[in-house]
Amino acid sequence: MTKKHIIILLLGPLLGIIAGSLKVYHSIAIWEYTGPEKVFVIKPGEGFAKINHHLATEELINSSKLFYRYNKVKGTMGSFKAGNYSIKPGTNMLQVIDILTTGKGQTVSVTIPEGKNLYQVADILESEKITNKEEFIKLSKDPDFVSSLGVPASRLEGYLYPETYHFAKNTPAKTVIKTMINVFNDKTSEIDFSKTNLSKHSVIILASVVEKETGASFERPQIAGVFHNRLRKKMRLQSDPTTIYGIWENYNGNLRKRHLLEKTPYNTYKIPALPIGPISNPGIESIKAVLNPDTHKFLYFVSKNDGTHIFSETYKQHRKAVNEFQKNSKNRKGKSWRDLNKK
Repeated sequence: MTKKHIIILLLGPLLGIIAGSLKVYHSIAIWEYTGPEKVFVIKPGEGFAKINHHLATEELINSSKLFYRYNKVKGTMGSFKAGNYSIKPGTNMLQVIDILTTGKGQTVSVTIPEGKNLYQVADILESEKITNKEEFIKLSKDPDFVSSLGVPASRLEGYLYPETYHFAKNTPAKTVIKTMINVFNDKTSEIDFSKTNLSKHSVIILASVVEKETGASFERPQIAGVFHNRLRKKMRLQSDPTTIYGIWENYNGNLRKRHLLEKTPYNTYKIPALPIGPISNPGIESIKAVLNPDTHKFLYFVSKNDGTHIFSETYKQHRKAVNEFQKNSKNRKGKSWRDLNKK
């Protein structure tokens, strides 16, 4: 066999590979989607095979085989991210891959405010079409699921961290919850919970009460100090928000005297201790306030109707403050906690 024949034999397969590569490149880089703009959805947990099949079915790629071959060679088969993606006319398959693997999809931005409870969080998420309300609540109250996330409680109240999130629409509740718990763990990872004689879970419980008692951030350490003082003296916390949480699913917005007399595991007018669990989802500042409360002798506080409170050391002083700020209509008229936003 001559040297020329050997070269031809070697070049043959190589030329075939080159030709095949050019065909793949043509399909991947040259072919373009010509239909109308489409929203392509990748569901959380969806594998490459399904994604590839759906892309081909919706004619967003012209060959599922070539799409598979290209992604296998490039090592991107496991890089596709859940989300809603806009695919426009003129998009080639290289661009489709870039869009779907960088996660630049149509996500919904949703802010969970501090102090919302799990029922309110579920309402917010469903209103934004992110996840199903009933499923979110069910999972949040499922002891086995809660335990699997490492939360030391029977429900996730207190651990659904208030933050701005970005989720795709119709995200499974389990995925949403795990994301929120991960953020809680991240935000509290450097906090020293041993600074108090309370357990970590008790800190979160008390922080959830502090969060509900004031909208004035500068008051949190002072209010935390009041509750610490009462706990040391084995006094009831007598916090209206704890009573409301205990009857939440039957609460119509009006707190009555009969509610204060109803014994529930959350009603701190009836139990001389912390409620059985958190009553809201506190932010980091309320958690820090519980761990670093102001040192004072106050045992009482009452709203001044503008979002702030007046603090008292004795019950006599407290009754005077109640008469002045709550029973005197002149001091209530035209006042609102929203006034805080103007300060």
